Amino acid sequence: MEKLLVFGHKNPDTDSITASIAMAYLQNKLGKAVEPRRLGNINKETEYALNHFNVGAPELLTSVSEDDCVILVDHNEACQSAQGIEKAHIRMVVDHHTMDFKASEPLYYHSEPVGCTCTVLYKLFNDNNVVIPADVAGLMLSAIISDTLLFKSPTCTQEDIDVAEKLSKISNTDINSYGLAMLKAGTDLSSFSEEELVNLDGKQFTLADTIKTKVSQVNTADIEDVMTRKEKIETAMQKDIDSLELELNVFLITDIINSNSQVIVLGSRSDIVEKAYSVTLENNTAFLPGIVSRKKQVIPVLTANC
Repeated sequence: MEKLLVFGHKNPDTDSITASIAMAYLQNKLGKAVEPRRLGNINKETEYALNHFNVGAPELLTSVSEDDCVILVDHNEACQSAQGIEKAHIRMVVDHHTMDFKASEPLYYHSEPVGCTCTVLYKLFNDNNVVIPADVAGLMLSAIISDTLLFKSPTCTQEDIDVAEKLSKISNTDINSYGLAMLKAGTDLSSFSEEELVNLDGKQFTLADTIKTKVSQVNTADIEDVMTRKEKIETAMQKDIDSLELELNVFLITDIINSNSQVIVLGSRSDIVEKAYSVTLENNTAFLPGIVSRKKQVIPVLTANC
């Protein structure tokens, strides 16, 4: 039997980790041999969810080769995937992001305009008549809460809310109390170095097919606390610019309580951010009221203003 590895994107968030676990469970129930993997360290929010539902973290994967058959969840872009992904045999993709994907072989591709990959996976469980166990349901619920910021993000759809309610019943979890506790667990950034902060949830993009860009995001309950580390954060961002040959490096500090963000911007094309949000960067930073979603409020807006 063909062995498959399933994993989310680099610098994995809660959706990437839990979708890998859920997808592996589903596919194994359907008779395939699938193992979940992760492409980076577990963040504190995800650690909270895994501990709460007593589920172990997937094994770390550093690269893939032509000998590997894989399933991608919560991403489709090669630059966000495992090293060597262009050589691997991609059998399936389940995602909720804009498609920027090329494949040399036929495959199963399922993406929907919802707030979370685990919302899509819930439907796949139902379509295949596979019962979701309580622990997996709890992890899937955690992913929806994380990706939608407890339904406050503009990426959130009614489908996400409906699925979350069903998963909460399966896992016997109170959405609001658990969700707030999980999100707050992810806002403790004190133990991370500045280099780790800019890579906790950092994704690379190419805007307008030419502008190499990185957009990183951290969640907090206190923007000013993170901003006390601004100088060292900028040093870490500049290292990324030099090593990755970036033209634009954006670091979003998102207040999950008040749904706003402070942005730190470096790079030769920082003017794109000023144009996109009608702001003037002062000392490389600006306040962006109401901006919380990289997928819906940052990447498409930056792209439209290149």
